[in-house]
Amino acid sequence: MGLLSKKDANLILDPLADNNPITIQVLGICSALAITAELKASVVMALSVVFVLGLGNVVISLMRNIIPSKIRIIVQLVVVATLVIIVDQVLKAFAYELSKTLAVFVGLIITNCIIMGRFEAFALGNGPWKSFLDGIGNALGYGVILIIVGFFRELLGSGSLFGIKVLGDPIARTGLYATGYENNGFMILPPAALIVVGLIIWVQRSRNQALIEEN
Repeated sequence: MGLLSKKDANLILDPLADNNPITIQVLGICSALAITAELKASVVMALSVVFVLGLGNVVISLMRNIIPSKIRIIVQLVVVATLVIIVDQVLKAFAYELSKTLAVFVGLIITNCIIMGRFEAFALGNGPWKSFLDGIGNALGYGVILIIVGFFRELLGSGSLFGIKVLGDPIARTGLYATGYENNGFMILPPAALIVVGLIIWVQRSRNQALIEEN
Protein backbone atom coordinates (compact mmCIF):
# COMPACT_ATOMS: atom_id res chain seq x y z
CA MET A 1 0.00 0.00 0.00
CA GLY A 2 1.38 3.40 -0.90
CA LEU A 3 1.98 6.28 1.43
CA LEU A 4 -1.31 7.89 0.41
CA SER A 5 -4.69 6.27 -0.02
CA LYS A 6 -6.67 7.11 -3.15
CA LYS A 7 -8.88 9.47 -1.15
CA ASP A 8 -5.86 11.21 0.36
CA ALA A 9 -4.16 11.51 -3.02
CA ASN A 10 -7.30 13.13 -4.43
CA LEU A 11 -7.01 15.87 -1.81
CA ILE A 12 -3.82 16.93 -3.59
CA LEU A 13 -4.66 16.04 -7.19
CA ASP A 14 -8.22 17.39 -7.49
CA PRO A 15 -7.30 21.05 -6.87
CA LEU A 16 -4.57 20.80 -9.51
CA ALA A 17 -7.13 20.32 -12.26
CA ASP A 18 -10.71 19.18 -11.73
CA ASN A 19 -11.41 21.50 -8.80
CA ASN A 20 -8.76 24.18 -9.23
CA PRO A 21 -9.38 27.14 -6.89
CA ILE A 22 -8.77 29.69 -9.68
CA THR A 23 -10.10 28.08 -12.85
CA ILE A 24 -13.07 26.23 -11.33
CA GLN A 25 -13.90 28.03 -8.08
CA VAL A 26 -12.75 31.43 -9.43
CA LEU A 27 -10.98 32.38 -6.19
CA GLY A 28 -7.68 34.23 -5.74
CA ILE A 29 -8.00 36.13 -9.02
CA CYS A 30 -6.67 39.40 -7.56
CA SER A 31 -3.16 38.09 -6.89
CA ALA A 32 -3.13 36.36 -10.27
CA LEU A 33 -3.61 39.80 -11.84
CA ALA A 34 -1.26 41.71 -9.56
CA ILE A 35 1.99 39.77 -9.24
CA THR A 36 2.32 37.66 -12.39
CA ALA A 37 4.18 40.17 -14.60
CA GLU A 38 7.37 38.36 -13.57
CA LEU A 39 7.82 34.60 -13.29
CA LYS A 40 10.09 34.89 -10.25
CA ALA A 41 7.44 36.79 -8.29
CA SER A 42 4.82 34.21 -9.32
CA VAL A 43 6.97 31.33 -8.06
CA VAL A 44 7.74 33.05 -4.75
CA MET A 45 4.06 33.87 -4.18
CA ALA A 46 3.10 30.28 -5.01
CA LEU A 47 5.64 28.87 -2.53
CA SER A 48 4.52 31.36 0.12
CA VAL A 49 0.90 30.25 -0.20
CA VAL A 50 1.93 26.57 -0.10
CA PHE A 51 3.68 27.23 3.24
CA VAL A 52 0.90 29.36 4.72
CA LEU A 53 -2.04 27.20 3.63
CA GLY A 54 -0.38 23.83 4.31
CA LEU A 55 0.78 24.73 7.81
CA GLY A 56 -2.23 26.94 8.54
CA ASN A 57 -4.66 24.13 7.79
CA VAL A 58 -2.79 21.87 10.23
CA VAL A 59 -2.85 24.50 13.01
CA ILE A 60 -6.56 25.18 12.56
CA SER A 61 -7.31 21.45 12.49
CA LEU A 62 -5.39 20.89 15.74
CA MET A 63 -7.31 23.73 17.38
CA ARG A 64 -10.72 22.98 15.87
CA ASN A 65 -12.21 21.49 19.03
CA ILE A 66 -11.18 24.36 21.30
CA ILE A 67 -11.93 27.37 19.07
CA PRO A 68 -15.18 29.10 20.16
CA SER A 69 -17.40 29.41 17.09
CA LYS A 70 -18.03 33.11 17.73
CA ILE A 71 -14.36 34.01 17.35
CA ARG A 72 -13.21 31.38 14.86
CA ILE A 73 -12.66 33.95 12.08
CA ILE A 74 -10.48 36.04 14.40
CA VAL A 75 -8.45 32.97 15.37
CA GLN A 76 -8.02 32.04 11.72
CA LEU A 77 -6.81 35.55 10.89
CA VAL A 78 -4.31 35.43 13.75
CA VAL A 79 -2.95 32.08 12.53
CA VAL A 80 -2.59 33.15 8.91
CA ALA A 81 -1.16 36.56 9.89
CA THR A 82 1.52 34.88 12.00
CA LEU A 83 2.52 32.59 9.13
CA VAL A 84 2.56 35.49 6.67
CA ILE A 85 4.86 37.46 8.98
CA ILE A 86 7.23 34.48 9.00
CA VAL A 87 7.18 34.40 5.18
CA ASP A 88 7.79 38.15 5.01
CA GLN A 89 10.76 37.97 7.38
CA VAL A 90 12.32 35.06 5.47
CA LEU A 91 11.99 36.99 2.20
CA LYS A 92 13.58 40.06 3.75
CA ALA A 93 16.47 37.93 5.01
CA PHE A 94 17.18 35.97 1.83
CA ALA A 95 15.59 37.91 -1.07
CA TYR A 96 15.39 41.52 0.04
CA GLU A 97 14.87 43.11 -3.39
CA LEU A 98 12.09 40.68 -4.21
CA SER A 99 10.56 41.20 -0.77
CA LYS A 100 10.20 44.92 -1.52
CA THR A 101 8.40 44.10 -4.76
CA LEU A 102 6.06 41.60 -3.10
CA ALA A 103 5.69 43.35 0.26
CA VAL A 104 2.11 44.55 -0.26
CA PHE A 105 0.97 41.35 -1.95
CA VAL A 106 2.50 39.01 0.64
CA GLY A 107 0.50 40.91 3.25
CA LEU A 108 -2.65 40.32 1.25
CA ILE A 109 -2.21 36.56 1.71
CA ILE A 110 -3.87 37.17 5.09
CA THR A 111 -7.18 37.87 3.37
CA ASN A 112 -6.75 35.42 0.49
CA CYS A 113 -10.18 33.88 0.05
CA ILE A 114 -8.67 30.50 -0.85
CA ILE A 115 -6.89 30.26 2.50
CA MET A 116 -9.82 31.40 4.61
CA GLY A 117 -12.12 29.18 2.56
CA ARG A 118 -10.05 26.04 3.22
CA PHE A 119 -9.84 26.86 6.93
CA GLU A 120 -13.64 27.12 7.09
CA ALA A 121 -14.62 24.38 4.65
CA PHE A 122 -12.05 21.72 5.52
CA ALA A 123 -9.63 22.27 8.40
CA LEU A 124 -12.40 22.92 10.95
CA GLY A 125 -13.97 19.55 10.17
CA ASN A 126 -11.03 17.23 9.49
CA GLY A 127 -7.89 15.88 11.11
CA PRO A 128 -4.40 17.38 10.74
CA TRP A 129 -3.11 14.97 8.07
CA LYS A 130 -6.05 15.36 5.72
CA SER A 131 -6.06 19.11 6.36
CA PHE A 132 -2.37 19.29 5.47
CA LEU A 133 -2.97 17.45 2.19
CA ASP A 134 -5.95 19.64 1.38
CA GLY A 135 -3.91 22.78 2.07
CA ILE A 136 -0.98 21.63 -0.06
CA GLY A 137 -3.29 20.55 -2.90
CA ASN A 138 -5.22 23.82 -3.06
CA ALA A 139 -2.05 25.90 -2.70
CA LEU A 140 -0.39 23.97 -5.53
CA GLY A 141 -3.49 24.37 -7.69
CA TYR A 142 -3.35 28.10 -7.07
CA GLY A 143 0.41 28.25 -7.60
CA VAL A 144 0.37 26.35 -10.88
CA ILE A 145 -1.98 28.92 -12.41
CA LEU A 146 0.16 31.80 -11.12
CA ILE A 147 3.28 30.25 -12.64
CA ILE A 148 1.61 29.59 -16.01
CA VAL A 149 0.33 33.16 -16.19
CA GLY A 150 3.68 34.56 -15.06
CA PHE A 151 5.53 32.47 -17.65
CA PHE A 152 3.55 33.79 -20.61
CA ARG A 153 3.37 37.38 -19.35
CA GLU A 154 7.11 37.74 -18.77
CA LEU A 155 8.08 35.82 -21.90
CA LEU A 156 5.80 37.73 -24.26
CA GLY A 157 5.94 41.05 -22.44
CA SER A 158 9.66 41.29 -21.64
CA GLY A 159 11.27 38.51 -23.68
CA SER A 160 12.73 37.03 -20.52
CA LEU A 161 12.21 34.34 -17.88
CA PHE A 162 13.38 34.87 -14.30
CA GLY A 163 14.89 38.13 -15.58
CA ILE A 164 17.10 36.33 -18.11
CA LYS A 165 16.68 37.38 -21.74
CA VAL A 166 15.73 34.21 -23.61
CA LEU A 167 14.57 35.68 -26.91
CA GLY A 168 17.71 37.72 -27.54
CA ASP A 169 18.69 41.34 -26.97
CA PRO A 170 15.98 43.80 -28.10
CA ILE A 171 18.47 46.68 -28.22
CA ALA A 172 21.20 44.89 -30.18
CA ARG A 173 18.47 43.17 -32.25
CA THR A 174 19.84 39.67 -31.72
CA GLY A 175 18.00 36.36 -31.51
CA LEU A 176 14.29 36.51 -32.30
CA TYR A 177 14.44 40.32 -32.40
CA ALA A 178 16.60 40.10 -35.53
CA THR A 179 13.50 38.87 -37.38
CA GLY A 180 11.56 42.00 -36.45
CA TYR A 181 9.89 40.61 -33.34
CA GLU A 182 8.89 43.14 -30.66
CA ASN A 183 7.94 42.61 -27.02
CA ASN A 184 4.23 42.98 -26.36
CA GLY A 185 4.09 45.67 -23.68
CA PHE A 186 0.42 44.96 -23.09
CA MET A 187 1.35 41.59 -21.55
CA ILE A 188 2.94 43.20 -18.50
CA LEU A 189 -0.22 45.19 -17.73
CA PRO A 190 -2.89 43.76 -15.36
CA PRO A 191 -5.58 43.41 -18.10
CA ALA A 192 -3.31 40.92 -19.89
CA ALA A 193 -3.30 38.72 -16.80
CA LEU A 194 -7.10 38.70 -16.85
CA ILE A 195 -7.06 37.59 -20.49
CA VAL A 196 -4.54 34.79 -19.82
CA VAL A 197 -6.48 33.60 -16.78
CA GLY A 198 -9.68 33.72 -18.84
CA LEU A 199 -8.09 31.54 -21.54
CA ILE A 200 -6.91 29.03 -18.94
CA ILE A 201 -10.41 28.91 -17.41
CA TRP A 202 -11.90 28.36 -20.88
CA VAL A 203 -9.49 25.49 -21.64
CA GLN A 204 -10.05 23.90 -18.21
CA ARG A 205 -13.82 24.04 -18.36
CA SER A 206 -13.92 22.86 -21.97
CA ARG A 207 -11.82 19.88 -20.96
CA ASN A 208 -14.06 19.09 -18.01
CA GLN A 209 -17.17 19.36 -20.19
CA ALA A 210 -15.66 17.02 -22.77
CA LEU A 211 -14.93 14.46 -20.06
CA ILE A 212 -18.49 14.71 -18.77
CA GLU A 213 -19.91 14.16 -22.25
CA GLU A 214 -17.65 11.13 -22.80
CA ASN A 215 -18.93 9.55 -19.61
